Amino acid sequence: MLITGATGGIGAAIVRAAAAHGYRVFATGRDVAALHALPADPLPVDLRTPGDLAGALPHLDRLDALVHCAGIADVASVEETPHEQWTDTLTVNVVAAAEITRILLPALREAAGHVVFVNAAPGLHAVPRWSAYAASKTALRELADSLRIEETPHGVRVTTVYPGGTATDLLAKVRARFGQPYDPAKSIQPTTLATVVLTILEMRDDAYLSEVSVQPTPHGTPPGGAN
Repeated sequence: MLITGATGGIGAAIVRAAAAHGYRVFATGRDVAALHALPADPLPVDLRTPGDLAGALPHLDRLDALVHCAGIADVASVEETPHEQWTDTLTVNVVAAAEITRILLPALREAAGHVVFVNAAPGLHAVPRWSAYAASKTALRELADSLRIEETPHGVRVTTVYPGGTATDLLAKVRARFGQPYDPAKSIQPTTLATVVLTILEMRDDAYLSEVSVQPTPHGTPPGGAN
């Protein structure tokens, strides 16, 4: 299994869960020290330079799963977003995912493998001050949907996971930029999301989940104000 964004909260949780299930894991990221702390083969890469990825990825004859977790999510209005930020966001969140998938398709086809895209909250669209991120996640959805159709004849499965708020450092930073509260106890835990991804990958061969929405459990006051 190869996992991008492996040093982030979600990616690291998936790496640990996959290793515990017996997968040999290749983990990509920019933080070399954090990569070496994971139970995985470290692959230091910078997704902002997708032209370098072919030389950075291992040659694999077979690959059972490719899980895309990498992403950046800067908060800024269109007026405040320079073209460099648009380029970085779309490159890391979409172009690099497409390039890594392209490079590894022969190995995925050989194994009748599975590609999982960890996207964004269900129904994300037209978010003021988050246009670059929202646009990149819409593009990632279209990438996944096109890949699913193209790779059906080769036996490769493609799943998009749409998680709601997940307790990560990234969510804390984003909520702070929006001036919104962040309570990790009321968010999806990365380990829970990792369990969801492993469940998707380990389903029986006769069916698979092409799209999965994951929402935090409601924490509202029960009817009648009961405690």
